[in-house]
Amino acid sequence: MTTDLYLPPKGEWERRGASSLGVDQSKLDEAVQFAKDNEINWPMDPSKGQVGDDATEWAAKLGPFKDRGGPAGVVIKDGYIVAEWGDVERVDLTFSATKSYVATIAGLAFDRGMIKSTSDAVMDYERGKSITMVNSGEPVDGFDTDQNRGITWEHLLQQTSEWEGTLYTKPDIVDWNRKGMRASGDFKRHTRQAPGGHSEYNDVRVNRTALALLAVWGESLPDVLAREVMNPIGSSGTWEWHGYGEHSTVNIDGLVIESVSGGAHWGGGLWVDTLDHARFGMLCLNRGRWGDKQIISEEWIDMMTAPSDQNHQYGYMWWLNTGHGFHKNASEDTFVAVGAGGNCVVIDPEKDLVVVTRWCEDVAGVVDLAAQAVGSN
Repeated sequence: MTTDLYLPPKGEWERRGASSLGVDQSKLDEAVQFAKDNEINWPMDPSKGQVGDDATEWAAKLGPFKDRGGPAGVVIKDGYIVAEWGDVERVDLTFSATKSYVATIAGLAFDRGMIKSTSDAVMDYERGKSITMVNSGEPVDGFDTDQNRGITWEHLLQQTSEWEGTLYTKPDIVDWNRKGMRASGDFKRHTRQAPGGHSEYNDVRVNRTALALLAVWGESLPDVLAREVMNPIGSSGTWEWHGYGEHSTVNIDGLVIESVSGGAHWGGGLWVDTLDHARFGMLCLNRGRWGDKQIISEEWIDMMTAPSDQNHQYGYMWWLNTGHGFHKNASEDTFVAVGAGGNCVVIDPEKDLVVVTRWCEDVAGVVDLAAQAVGSN
């Protein structure tokens, strides 16, 4: 990895010719054209689509949506933009790419000692706290049950928790047997396993993770993200992070607040433009450092990109390229924030490469061409 990556000041981002950075211009042009030619086959109003093929009784949308834009993206080498397409300043939905930002919020809590260990039981962090739904006054399903007591922060972050419960009208079983983007391995199940015993892409549990982190921080996760990450890295300030409105508004010991959506499966989630996504990618590429400030610890960067035992293609809410399972031309240590609709942030530390795609049917195709253009460092 390069130690002198260019980190763009707020409101600026230097563009450089591909050849000046040793990048094959013709192959890069091919990557851009491929991205333009492979727009996702989705309605312009994503709320009219069905992201997860939910059973009818659980398919109701809960949070806000907005019309999507067209294909957009950037390719960044050594911190410099070498290619871009579409409207890179348009704020768009990101769906499950939001999960990687949730992992960052967890990392910030870990770095500050608010979460002492990811092997700690989450139940211990909610012990004695009252968490109720504002619209009903009913307690939120938590962790003090026979099934849930053994769930750790690592289980939640690796999506192996097997948490049992209903949250914001959605039961955890809504996501059972959904293959998602797992490259290999057995994802199907017929019974509930012990915590840590099964890997499953499950938005209900990610939403419960966001709520558990809200209880730890005692303030809104968007406020934490803005103060601790997005403002220090010079984001545009145009991004938004939504929950499900009244459906996810909770009362935590008298604090009435909306808990945000971690996966945006039923609306909400992080809405952000391509360049802000790319800044976040650059922060992770630079091992959590921006200028003279270590925003995320290197320890957390390593922890969140370590393969989990149950799914070697997954870390702490980041997809991994273990065994080149997703991107054959990118480095094996590549990690990706993946969102439905081809909304992805791809980080290749070996090549000092960040690729952001929006509304792309074949992200792997774009990334592999861009990785070929960069070649080997």
